[in-house]
Amino acid sequence: MFTCIAFYQYYQCMKQKISILAFFIIIVSVAFAQPQGKEDLQKKEAELKREILELNASLEQIQKNKKASVAQVAAVQQKIAAREALIGNINKQVKLLVEDIYKNELEIYRLKKELDTLKVKYAQSIVFAYKNRSNYQYLNFLFSATNFNDAIKRVTYLKSYRTLRETQVDNIVKTQSVLQNKIGELSNSKKEQGVVLKAQQGHLQDLEQDKKQKAQVVKDLKGQEKEISAQIRKKELQRQQMKNAIAAIIKREIAEAERKARLAREKEIADAKKLKEQQTKDGIIAKTTPSTATTTTTKSKILEPVEGMTTSGTSTAREYSKLESTDELKVISINFEKNRGNLPWPVGLGTVVIPFGQYDAGGKLKGYSDGIEIGLPMGSSVKSVADGKISYAGDVGGEMVVIVKHGKYFTTYSHLSAILVSKDQEIKAGTLLGKSGSGDDGQGTLLFMVTNDKNVNLNPKSWLKAR
Repeated sequence: MFTCIAFYQYYQCMKQKISILAFFIIIVSVAFAQPQGKEDLQKKEAELKREILELNASLEQIQKNKKASVAQVAAVQQKIAAREALIGNINKQVKLLVEDIYKNELEIYRLKKELDTLKVKYAQSIVFAYKNRSNYQYLNFLFSATNFNDAIKRVTYLKSYRTLRETQVDNIVKTQSVLQNKIGELSNSKKEQGVVLKAQQGHLQDLEQDKKQKAQVVKDLKGQEKEISAQIRKKELQRQQMKNAIAAIIKREIAEAERKARLAREKEIADAKKLKEQQTKDGIIAKTTPSTATTTTTKSKILEPVEGMTTSGTSTAREYSKLESTDELKVISINFEKNRGNLPWPVGLGTVVIPFGQYDAGGKLKGYSDGIEIGLPMGSSVKSVADGKISYAGDVGGEMVVIVKHGKYFTTYSHLSAILVSKDQEIKAGTLLGKSGSGDDGQGTLLFMVTNDKNVNLNPKSWLKAR
């Protein structure tokens, strides 16, 4: 009897341990799940590889031209930056794989120890059952019950003992299955790590070649520093002319918006005055004065909440520009903002050869760009990236330019060979604006810019979607 009671206590202890084990396995499975971001890294890797291929194609076209060009150095520098970003991306993938391998090894070690423990416990229960296999032991355990309810409990206990052994076997089988799966995952991770490390080594070698290519390009252009310097000065002059032209256009657009708003207010006051006179004539006293109504209407349009723009549960107000004098213009601006990072490219083909901001032009020479210069075949179709209205279409500093107004934002398309739209024309995203022309080196190029109502140039790549 004492032996059976001891086994009953042992059974209760084992039942509790099995429940804890099941809970622990669930927690570990969640914690050791595949880290998030692997798919994003692989997607980014594909984008960078495509960008490098496009840059190589652009460089081949540029190098066919014997004329010295800052685009040669800028394109190589862009390729080096893309290659370094690709290697950095691969390093992140390697880190994820190393962490995955480490966690799988820990899990395998834990599962093996757990499996050994389960086997030992099962063996102990089998030995115990064998030693107490006599029917008299069970009969004595049952008939020694003090009452009928106690006897029922003892029968239930014996049934639970049989279930316990079945559960032990089931847990052993399941643990073995999980262990084999983890071993398979570990093997796959190690194979993937080998492939990624091999690719990393290849890209490191390519990076060295890119650096040598840049050094060679700089060396080839060193004897033509005067020409390169002249190109940079010309680009800087064009940049300033473009900046001044855009500033003048923004000033003109603001003045026009203010004029229209003033006329609208004057018309509103005149209409209210006529209404009051008519009411007075008819013997009716107006309840609201024109000035009060006008003031209320005007003030209500200064700040309005923007959908989705809240911080810590508090509504934030968006300050509207004078270029958003109508609801339609507000919608155009907000849609432009919401599509940041997802705007279509202005051209179907081509790659960025000169980036936004300061860039290396060879040696100590540096250039600065207010937009991105896209290398592409001459005569390529250039399209609007969003709905808007043509603010300007014509010549700026010897370049054919189209400037499109999108509420309080402006996009500029320069180095065109033909313009197919006219001023004040309403357009949609994808509307054909013109055909691409050539840059200083005679190669096909398009300068694309994004500017806000304060004449601040924004990095176009942060607005365009990944290609």
